[in-house]
Amino acid sequence: MLKIAFIAHDRKKDEMVNFVTAYEHVFEGHQLYSTGTTGQRIMEGTNLKIHRFMSGPLGGDQQIGALVAENEMDLIIFLRDPLMAQPHEPDINALLRLSDVQGIPLATNIATAEILVKALDRGDFAWRELVHKYKPGAEI
Repeated sequence: MLKIAFIAHDRKKDEMVNFVTAYEHVFEGHQLYSTGTTGQRIMEGTNLKIHRFMSGPLGGDQQIGALVAENEMDLIIFLRDPLMAQPHEPDINALLRLSDVQGIPLATNIATAEILVKALDRGDFAWRELVHKYKPGAEI
């Protein structure tokens, strides 16, 4: 079971709901997280249960970032709107940087998200289980 986060800027929320609906069968059985409104919209459009954090501008990106910093997140789908300025841009950049530091796969557009989800469906994320198994403090 992997920990997967969904984040979508306002003009990308419909696209996120459609994407998650199309791949609902892949996401079933995983621990799912999201920022507030995105998670609510996904739950309304699917049968998935999602742990919702605050809205992104209110700290939800940072809450997900805290899991990333602890290497507790396995995959992030963050549909960003590159044509709209975001008031919490520093939080977004921090999340992207932390994902790079920890080697967490992160898709920022639908094309990359689809590639990652197809890899997830094939079982190509087994390496993340090793990350959890061998991280400091884990029982071997």
